[in-house]
Amino acid sequence: MTGKLIGVDVGGTFTDLISVDPISGALEIAKVPTTVDNQAFGVLSALESAKVDLTTVAAINHGTTTTTNALLERKIAKVGLITTKGFRDVLELGRRTRPKPYGLKGSFSPLIPRKLRLEVAERMDADGNVVIPLDEEGFLDALTQLKDAGVESLVIHFLHSYKNSSHEQRALEIAKQHWHNNYITAGHQILSEYREYERGTTASINAAIQPVLDRYISRLQTELTSSGFQHDLLVMQGNGGSVAAPIVAESAVNTVMSGPASGVMAAAATARAAGVAGVITYDMGGTSSDVGIVQEGVPQVTSELDLEYGMPLHVPMVDVHTIGAGGGSIAWINEAGLLEVGPQSAGAMPGPICYGRGGALPTITDANLLLGRLDPDALLSVDGTVSRESLENIFKEKIGNRLGLTAIEVAEAIIRIANDKMAGAIRMVSLSRGHDPRDFALFAFGGAGPLHGGALARELGIPKLLLPVRPGITNALGCVVSDLRHDFVNTINKPLATLDQEEVRSVIQGQIEAGHEMIKRDNIPVSEINLIFTADMQFQGQSHMLPVSISGPEVTIEELQKRFDEVYWSRFGVELPEIRAVLVNVHTAIIGKREGISFHSLKSDEARSNLIDAQVGVRPVYFAGEWLETPIYSRNLLPEDLEFSGPAIINQLDTTIVIEPGWRVTADEIGNLVVEVTNDAN
Repeated sequence: MTGKLIGVDVGGTFTDLISVDPISGALEIAKVPTTVDNQAFGVLSALESAKVDLTTVAAINHGTTTTTNALLERKIAKVGLITTKGFRDVLELGRRTRPKPYGLKGSFSPLIPRKLRLEVAERMDADGNVVIPLDEEGFLDALTQLKDAGVESLVIHFLHSYKNSSHEQRALEIAKQHWHNNYITAGHQILSEYREYERGTTASINAAIQPVLDRYISRLQTELTSSGFQHDLLVMQGNGGSVAAPIVAESAVNTVMSGPASGVMAAAATARAAGVAGVITYDMGGTSSDVGIVQEGVPQVTSELDLEYGMPLHVPMVDVHTIGAGGGSIAWINEAGLLEVGPQSAGAMPGPICYGRGGALPTITDANLLLGRLDPDALLSVDGTVSRESLENIFKEKIGNRLGLTAIEVAEAIIRIANDKMAGAIRMVSLSRGHDPRDFALFAFGGAGPLHGGALARELGIPKLLLPVRPGITNALGCVVSDLRHDFVNTINKPLATLDQEEVRSVIQGQIEAGHEMIKRDNIPVSEINLIFTADMQFQGQSHMLPVSISGPEVTIEELQKRFDEVYWSRFGVELPEIRAVLVNVHTAIIGKREGISFHSLKSDEARSNLIDAQVGVRPVYFAGEWLETPIYSRNLLPEDLEFSGPAIINQLDTTIVIEPGWRVTADEIGNLVVEVTNDAN
């Protein structure tokens, strides 16, 4: 399959697009406002802005926040649940946790209300033996009740179906004959793993967003096809891989966190191409900031994600920590009289004050503008002009007068508070997981990431800042470079001392066969297929599990014990040979490698021979309490043999880069900027 490769990422503020011709290297990019009510309009607008001829396109890969937003805003389908008699309240009882850790108050509303959670007689024991046969007539009655109640999406969730799914499979057959649409989710198909609460919640999430995603992707595919696109749309998943549009809604839950995953995948591919072993990814957009870790070119993946209280997602996802601090995050004074930043955001509409769309509350972007870091004449998607004097007056009125600060002091305080929050997010994915951030480079991207990346690196003692060629469209690039991926998990839950080695090998072989079948169903050309095998293990009596890499279908008991000992020692620095190890789950990820691109094609062809010719101006910028006359450079014009020291501001279409005084800047072979960060810059 030859033709252009396109990646489109929909963020909270902007929709980004990158189009690459893998043969000629021709590159087109676009950045347009996100159309919140229907993201498809933003995607089509980005294609139009980039002047893409869809008849020449081989693949479009789309990262979307449709499912994530639907869940967080509870704009979901009406869902009904049929479960084992006596267990209708599992989704509401949860794990003995509370919405608020302190006090006696706290409310929680499950995705499926109690009146739509029905029971049917059936029972498996924990070993998968039938205790009570499935009451098929009772199941049919429950189906009828839910249909009469106007339920759109159905969940079948029986106890211990991970061990023996025959009852769920039979119920699924009956439902397909009598349910009024195709929105049916059987828990074991989404997650064949023990723990009925997490399995049931994951299935419920899938059912809640399945119709939402199906309608959105169907509309978008229809629009693309009518405009000349001749292939199936690809959709990014939270695990960092892609899936074809015709089957994406079957496991809609896998698309949650699609957007953040695409950025981490782009960072991993860029780091591999640049020869950088480990990076901490820092993606700051208009609404939030996402942080992840890449080691040896491979993103960290987890199956332990809580989207919010009572909403655990136990499907493999790129391990990303998200906080509500983006360029549009609003600064405000709390009841205690303290300045806070976020999590409320001005979003795409009305946006920050400086966008001229009616925004009237101070944001991080406005603060950067007041400090001279942003050029008011070069902002994207601005509908009107707001004078600097007006901006200062708003900062004084909303915050400064109450705190006894000037507008500039307010702006500096906003940046410091925001940076502190974002540094905390980096600590969450590094120090709390046993990683020293000083052993990594900080890979800063997103529309606002390069504005703050250097300050965060200095705060955390990270010596090197890596800035990709196209920071503001890195998430879209991640869609271009991502491969097809499907993940499978099965529970074993036996001590190694009593484990049947052949049982484990048989389970893994079954996962491999299922993976190859899913790759066939994608119907997308791949150059090769790779397999990744992991296991969840723990000491007997513990609840916390550790992920362990294993060799695959030829794994041995001895290998499992050795790998668990190594991982436990690396994490905790102790050996506990007297406690028995338990194999809980086995995972297989099947990856279909798609056509790649050359990162050299991302570089500008406008480079100048020296730094002086790349300078486009000078302006005062506020650094550490003083204004400094700072050279302004165009990123596209910077020479390839670049080397200079800050202060500097580097402008490009999709972002602005802040280089503080004394920091040394060079460029690598594929055009990334490498910044040596010193801790005494302030």
